[in-house]
Amino acid sequence: MLARLTVAAATAAVLLTARPSAVSAQGADPLPLPYTGNAEQVVAVVADSSSATTAVLTAWQRSGPSSDDWTVAYGPVKAFVGSDGVGQASETTSKTPAGVWTLTEAFGIQANDGTRLPYRQVGTSDWWVSDVKSPLYNTYYHCDPGTCPFNESAGEDLGEVGPAYDHAVVIDYNRTPVVPGAGSAFFLHVSNGRPTAGCVAIPADDLKAVMAWLDPVKHPVTDIGVR
Repeated sequence: MLARLTVAAATAAVLLTARPSAVSAQGADPLPLPYTGNAEQVVAVVADSSSATTAVLTAWQRSGPSSDDWTVAYGPVKAFVGSDGVGQASETTSKTPAGVWTLTEAFGIQANDGTRLPYRQVGTSDWWVSDVKSPLYNTYYHCDPGTCPFNESAGEDLGEVGPAYDHAVVIDYNRTPVVPGAGSAFFLHVSNGRPTAGCVAIPADDLKAVMAWLDPVKHPVTDIGVR
């Protein structure tokens, strides 16, 4: 499945207007998936079917108090999802988890290039633990290869992944509480043009713009599901 710098809001605005199809517009359709929470930013990821390996990602900004008061902030963008589609995720499938999940931190092999989320630059001693027998399951951990207190073959060395993890946002699925075996290491990351092992992936320039737009003060979430 294949996380601190503060950026001025003006930077995000410039990035968001860099894509002609991404200009916010009053009167946009309401959110494409049901959402009843209090977030002011929603990244909707909508697939045509539960078995689809591609989806449409659109970033939405709350524009008023009503459940229909939303405008498009960025997108739509083609996204790749899990090779087993969208639905109930687990450690033994390659499904992207359906549901609403918070977006609270980001990471990347490259330096922070604009997000206001807490950001961690990672290398080959930075891991996401997928060892279902470890109490560290589905958490970040720093340790040198060969010294980690978990089964490294069941973990993901973030620094070894390559360009797909140049920048990424953690999708907070199965994090509070953590259920062993329910799935781990779900991220919004750079696309390599292929379906994922359960993550959501979009082109690098689009990810950069979305990450610059995300604002922890607005409690962003992703809403993933089937049309």
